[in-house]
Amino acid sequence: MSQDRIDVLKNILLDLHQGATAESVQEQFNQHFKGVSALEISMMEHELMSSDTGITFEDVMGLCNVHANLFKGAVDDVEVPDTDQEGHPVYVFKQENIALRAAMLRIRRILENYNKPENKEFQDQILSGLQHQMDLLGQFHNHYSRKEKVFFPIMERYGHDAPPKVMWGVDDDIRAMFKDTRQLISQLPQVSIDDVSQSFERFAKEFEEMIFKEEAILLMILLETFTQDDWLQIAQESDAYGYAIIKTTKVWEPHRESFEESASAEVADEPQADTTQEELSEEQAPNTRIIDTPEGQFTITFTPKTEETVADRTTPQHMGNGYLSVEQANLILNHLPMEITFVNKDDIFQYYNDQGDPKDMVFKRTPSQVGRNVELCHPPKVLDKVKTIFKLLRSGERDKVTMWFKSDRLGKFVHVTYAAVRDQEGEFQGVLEYVQDIQDYRDIDTDMNRDI
Repeated sequence: MSQDRIDVLKNILLDLHQGATAESVQEQFNQHFKGVSALEISMMEHELMSSDTGITFEDVMGLCNVHANLFKGAVDDVEVPDTDQEGHPVYVFKQENIALRAAMLRIRRILENYNKPENKEFQDQILSGLQHQMDLLGQFHNHYSRKEKVFFPIMERYGHDAPPKVMWGVDDDIRAMFKDTRQLISQLPQVSIDDVSQSFERFAKEFEEMIFKEEAILLMILLETFTQDDWLQIAQESDAYGYAIIKTTKVWEPHRESFEESASAEVADEPQADTTQEELSEEQAPNTRIIDTPEGQFTITFTPKTEETVADRTTPQHMGNGYLSVEQANLILNHLPMEITFVNKDDIFQYYNDQGDPKDMVFKRTPSQVGRNVELCHPPKVLDKVKTIFKLLRSGERDKVTMWFKSDRLGKFVHVTYAAVRDQEGEFQGVLEYVQDIQDYRDIDTDMNRDI
């Protein structure tokens, strides 16, 4: 991948941002490129957003579809073994998009038939079918959340921070358009079916563009970048966010070479030396081997390193006003009736406690998020709020920031506290977030209960 190609791509997109027509840019692009790597697109967008051109991620997001159309038919495919195996994250991702497209086709047919005279007496059933298909399509939220919370952190570790930021912003716009359409559907038949159709098509246009961007650009970046271990991590963490329409029925198990077997086979194939290990004298050290060569013998001696001291997780240590082992402290944190997250003073997401099944968590956390900058853990639409909270706590203007909301999805009334963590000298060490379901407390209607 040459810097020259990246510079050309960057200049083309810069022209676009400065008002050049899509047609003129497309012609210029076609003159220079027959094939482009998705990694080049990622690097180009990163340079655009980090250079002194004044281009922000909001600008890139606003022309995201124009960018995608520019690259249609020009992005080189990347073939990686295993990705067509059932259960592989790429296979699952593409199967979801197929199912989501099918749901959209069914919704379009329903909208087209809703007002036909011959269907007047069946409108209630048709509306029920429309709402069911919208429920199915609405599972794209799982698809997007998995992409944002599992794929994006690994991308950022490899330095591809621009595409996640832009794509997450567009995802939120698509979510808002879907919500608007659902709201209109809930008002049928009081509202016009034409208004519903127009709202749905506005959503569908952006949604279908995102499918192209996911499969032609995002997945190509991932396939060029991610290791097999990265894909294994994604497969292991994906269940926490759920899937869209399809149900995964098979766990992906990649083929792995056994180096121990290979090594054994190589040893078996080697010519045996005249002097074998069994023929060594009893005084011979067990970690010594003699090898004959035409020029003579040489001796190899292996001295194992002393095992490093492993931290004892079970020995009580002075902690607070008493003593706890590391294991006990971990168990206590996991048994607290709240979700705990700690972000250190450098804004790095460092810890979260284990609350069992991630599907039941208010704010889902997975191991891939640990070590990530806290700003990258949130969608762009709430980023300013996150920055404000940390500024208030870091400066000492506030020691705590609290908020609460009702989650119909979870059937919970959620109370969230962000608390500044300071050491004995008052120095800021980070932010502790704890999240509680307080619905049971709100339901208490007596002054006392001491029953056992």
